[in-house]
Amino acid sequence: MNAQRFTKTETRPSWASTDGVRRSMQSNRPKNTGPELAVRSALHRAGLRFRVHYRPLHGIKREVDIAFTGKRVAVFVDGCFWHGCPVHATRPATNVDWWATKLDGNIARDRNTDEVLTKAGWRVLRFWEHVPPAEVVVAVASQVAPRLVESPQLDE
Repeated sequence: MNAQRFTKTETRPSWASTDGVRRSMQSNRPKNTGPELAVRSALHRAGLRFRVHYRPLHGIKREVDIAFTGKRVAVFVDGCFWHGCPVHATRPATNVDWWATKLDGNIARDRNTDEVLTKAGWRVLRFWEHVPPAEVVVAVASQVAPRLVESPQLDE
């Protein structure tokens, strides 16, 4: 393979407008984010058991953040910036075309994922990162364990 290699002193072409922006974006976690961990913790405290970062369909490289495989319920905790929250999403002022393509692609992929999972018999639940974990628990429990919704054990 004839891949181009860069030494520590060389810089590779970057999509980021500055090195600071590049470092900041690379530090964003694709999974196990703070909001996702808070939701998982709240679901676990409520007595719900689930799989994390589960690929529900063979041949499709898409993971469900939280999966209730027995009930076929897929839960996503979406970040406002990366997934286009109608309330909090912003768009960078530099590299506008690159970011528009990237962020619009994320939104289109989310919609496609919802469609594919729904056709395969999954119920898809999406929550924004700013939704309180207790609200997520009630909504999820109504789909996977309705008895918990009547008397939830929520600490928040």
